[in-house]
Amino acid sequence: MIAANTKVGPALNTLLHFDLDGSLDVIMSRVEIGQGIQTAIAQIVAEELDFPIDRIRVTAPDTALVAEGGYTAGSNSIQGLGEQMHAAAADARQLALLAAADRFGLSPDELTVAAGVISGAGGAGASYGELLNEELMQSSVSGIGTRKSPEQYSIIGRSVPRGDLAEGVTGARRFLHDLTHPGMLHGRVVRPPSYSARLVSAQTEGIAALPGVVEVVRRGSFLGVIAQREEQAVAAAEALRVVAKWHTDVPLVPQSELFTRLMDTPDEARLIMKGAPVEGEVPPIKIPLSATATLEATYTRPYQMHASLAPSAAMALVAEAAATGPRLTVWTHSQGVHPLRDALAQVLELPVDEIRVRHVEGAGCYGHNGADDAGLDASLLALATPGRPVLLKWSRQDEHAWEPYGSCALVQMQGSLDASGTIVDWNHDVYSHTHGGRPRHAEGSSGLLAAWHLDPPIPAPTPRLGGGSHGGIHRNAEPLYRFQRKRVVKHFVPDSPLRVSALRGLGAYANVFAIESFMDELALAAGADPVAFRLRHLPDDRRAREVIEVAARGAGWTAGVREGGAGEGTGQGIGFARYKNEKAYVAVVAEVEVDRNTGRISLRRLVIGGDVGQIVNPDGVKSQLEGGAVQSASWTLKEAVTFGPDGITSVDWDSYPVLGFEEAPEVETILLDRPGEPSLGCGEATQGPVPAAIGNAVFHAVGIRFRDIPFGTHAVADRRHASESLPKFS
Repeated sequence: MIAANTKVGPALNTLLHFDLDGSLDVIMSRVEIGQGIQTAIAQIVAEELDFPIDRIRVTAPDTALVAEGGYTAGSNSIQGLGEQMHAAAADARQLALLAAADRFGLSPDELTVAAGVISGAGGAGASYGELLNEELMQSSVSGIGTRKSPEQYSIIGRSVPRGDLAEGVTGARRFLHDLTHPGMLHGRVVRPPSYSARLVSAQTEGIAALPGVVEVVRRGSFLGVIAQREEQAVAAAEALRVVAKWHTDVPLVPQSELFTRLMDTPDEARLIMKGAPVEGEVPPIKIPLSATATLEATYTRPYQMHASLAPSAAMALVAEAAATGPRLTVWTHSQGVHPLRDALAQVLELPVDEIRVRHVEGAGCYGHNGADDAGLDASLLALATPGRPVLLKWSRQDEHAWEPYGSCALVQMQGSLDASGTIVDWNHDVYSHTHGGRPRHAEGSSGLLAAWHLDPPIPAPTPRLGGGSHGGIHRNAEPLYRFQRKRVVKHFVPDSPLRVSALRGLGAYANVFAIESFMDELALAAGADPVAFRLRHLPDDRRAREVIEVAARGAGWTAGVREGGAGEGTGQGIGFARYKNEKAYVAVVAEVEVDRNTGRISLRRLVIGGDVGQIVNPDGVKSQLEGGAVQSASWTLKEAVTFGPDGITSVDWDSYPVLGFEEAPEVETILLDRPGEPSLGCGEATQGPVPAAIGNAVFHAVGIRFRDIPFGTHAVADRRHASESLPKFS
C-alpha cells in the first residue's frame, strides 16, 4: 500500500454519494468537454473502493451540489482532480472498513472488499451506502486512507470504454442545444456590426407583431428577441437586424500592420526565470566570445478561433415571485460554473446564492469561447419572461465574429553555437497580448460580452501583465534544454485590436513552434541530426530523451543532417516539449508531401511519443494527444482570423477554413507508462510540437522554412523560385 499524502480537502459528501441501492454518484468539479475525464475519474474511484464501475454515475458540475471548482483548464483535471479523488475514495474506504469492523466485531484486517461490499470471514457483509452515514460523509478528505499500489490495480491502466461515445456517434446524445423544458421559449440576440458600434435606434413595434414573438428586449445596445418557436426567433432576429441603426467610430487597425504594431506598441517586459516572470531590468543580448556562429529568426502566430463545431448556447429560467429556491437557473457549457455564477451575479445585481449554474455539454471547445457570454444573453432574456425558460443560441456568424480569440504572437529567437556545435547562448523574446479574460467577479468591469452593451455599459476588464509559472504569454517559453546561457523575455502588449482570451495551449503553441523550429535551424548550422542535436542538449532528463527516441523510432527516423530539400518533395520533421515544463512529455514526428506546382502541403502522418506518468485510461490518453495534434495541424496549415476596418471578416467556414476529413493525417501514438509516477496532464501537450514538426518536415521536403503560421496551400508555389525567401544567418 502507498500511504496517501493529501492535505485536508473538501467534505467527502461533496465528492461522493453512496446510495442504499448499491450505486454511487461521483460529483464532478471539472466539466466534461469531450476529453473523457468522467470515465477516468470513475476508474480512479472504482479502483480505490473496489466498486463496480458500471454502478457509478458521474454528475456534471452544478453550483448547488459541488464546492468551488474553478475552471476546467490547463490540463489539470486528472493531475489535480484525479489526485483528490484518489484520496477521497481511499478515505471513504477506510471509514467504511472502520464502520464495518465496529458493526461486525472484527478488526479491519479481517475484512475484505469486493464489488462494493465489505465482508467478514463469517459471511456478514454491508455496502458502502449502509456503512457510511451522513455524519461520516461530512468528514473532510484528509489522507487517513491508504491508496493502492500500482501492482494492485485492476481498473486503472485499462482502456475502459467511454459510455458516452456510442450516443455521440449515433446522434442519440443530447447536448445543451437539444434541451427541452415545459413551456420553453427560444431566444436570439442581435449583435452590433463591430466592436465599437453603439445602437442609435431600433423600430421594435413591427418586430413584436411578427408570428410567435413573445418579447423584444432592448437594454442599451443589447437587442434580443424571444419567440415560441426557434425558427420564429431566427426570423424575428433577422428582421430586427434590418431595422437596427448603429454608429461606429473606431475602425479596426489594418490587418497588414498587425505584427508591426505588436512590436511598436509600448510593452511591459519581464525576464522569465524558472518558468515565471521576475521583477528587475531585462538584460540585453550579448553574444559570447566562444560563439562561432549566431543565428536569428522571427516566428509569428495570428489570431485564431476556438471554431466550436456548434455555436454557443445557454438556457435560463427566472423563477416567478412566489417560487422558492434559486431565482435564476442557468444551464451552460461553460468551463467554470462557479466563476460564471459570480460574474452573472455582478452584472444582474443578484445575490450569488440566488443563482444556480448547471453544466451541460456543448459540441466542442477547449478554452474560452462564447459559452459564458451566452449564459448572460439567456439570463437577460429570461428576466423578461419569468417562469418560462429561454433557450438561447448564437448564430455561426455570432460565434466566429464575437468569441474571444487566441492571441496573436511574435517570437524573436537568437542562438549561438561554439566550435563543437553546442548551443552556448539562447535568447527568446515573445510579444503577445493577454491570454486571459475568462469571466469572474471583478468590481467595475465584466468579462461577459452583453455587459459591455448594457445601459450603462459595464466595461471589459483592463488586461494586466500575468505572472505565475508558465502563465499565458510565457507558457513554455523557457525550454527544457540545457544551455550555457539562457535569456527568455515576455513582452506584454496590453491593447489588442481584437477580443482575446484563453485558447487551448495559450502561449505554448507559439513558443514551442518557435523553439523547436529554431532548434532545427541550429542543428543544420551545426551539421547535426535534429534528433541527436536535441538529445545532446538534454543530458540529464531521461524521460524527455526517451519520449524523443520512441517517437523517432516509431516514425522510422533516418539519422543525418536535414538539408533543405533533401527529401525531394517528402520530408520528416520533429518537435518536442513538456507542457508547462511540468506536465506530459510529448515528441511528434510529422511526415509531409509537398507539391511545388500547386503549393499543397499534405500532412501524411503524425507519430506521437507520449509520457503522461501513470496512465489511467490508455485510449483516453491517446484520444487527447491525437485530437490535440489534429487541431494543432489545422491551426498550422489553415487557420487565421481575418478582419478589416469595419470588423471581423472570417464569419463562416468558407472565410475561416479548418482541416477537412480528407486532409486528416494518419496518427500513431506510442505511450510510455510510468506506474507509480504521478499522472500528468496531457490535453494540451501536442499543441506546440506539431507546428514545428510540420514546418521542419516541409523544410526537409522542399527547402523552404516557414516561420509564419498558417503555412497555407499556395506559399510553396509562390516561393519555389525565390531564393531570397530562404533564411540568412549572421
